[in-house]
Amino acid sequence: MVKGRLLITILIIVLLVVYYLLGTDYMKQPKEQEALASQIADVTQTLAQIPKPPQDLEQRLAAAQASLAAEQSAFPSKMNSTKVINAILKLADDSDVKAIPMVTQPWSMENIEEHGYRVLRLNVAVEGSFSKLVNFISKLENGEFKTLTLEELSLTRVNEQSEVTVSLDLAIYTQSLTSD
Repeated sequence: MVKGRLLITILIIVLLVVYYLLGTDYMKQPKEQEALASQIADVTQTLAQIPKPPQDLEQRLAAAQASLAAEQSAFPSKMNSTKVINAILKLADDSDVKAIPMVTQPWSMENIEEHGYRVLRLNVAVEGSFSKLVNFISKLENGEFKTLTLEELSLTRVNEQSEVTVSLDLAIYTQSLTSD
């Protein structure tokens, strides 16, 4: 019988310990729920502050892609060096200036950011009156070759009249042979 009482006492103590542990966990739950509710409210408030995406996102993407395609098409895939030289000489003649010997460098590759381009570099000396030279350069920059850039310009006075010589370093960019 003593064993039975001892066993019942141990069982009661074990039950009290279990009830105590469960009870303290149960008492902590409201504090944890308050903390979680506070976090949920903060996140909900932060989410409400994020602006809604524009409704016309698809149209904007289509317009951006069309603009990109238009800009990429400005870079010709192939260009003949002779055609470039002849066009510059004709433009000089039309502008009533004299293009003095033109020096070209072989086509080279140039990387700009992640894109590779073929580049034709030319140096041309042009002689004429200042106003005609300005007109020639303007037509050259805004003419047939959309990817032509004027890299360097130097001006020299030829004589006491208004005759000047301009040395132009030009570059014309085309698509690389591997770009499609």
